[in-house]
Amino acid sequence: MSPARTYRAWGWLVALSLGSTALSLLPQGGWAFGIAVLVLAFVKARVILLDYLNLRGAPSWRGGFVFATAVTLLVFLGLYAAPLMS
Repeated sequence: MSPARTYRAWGWLVALSLGSTALSLLPQGGWAFGIAVLVLAFVKARVILLDYLNLRGAPSWRGGFVFATAVTLLVFLGLYAAPLMS
């Protein structure tokens, strides 16, 4: 992996972590908060999978890992939303 790609991925992870930190300072609750947290988590996981684990060049592995991450985060969203629905 090229150093430029590593620096760019690192920059994205720092920016997304700052976004998560800023989001944590807001009043929590509701669907919007849960969705925002999980979207940030998904994007960070995708950057780690594609750039640090270098799955960009392995389409079948990449698809499997991204799908598994998306399903896991949807389950987390369901668990987050369950108390909100009652």
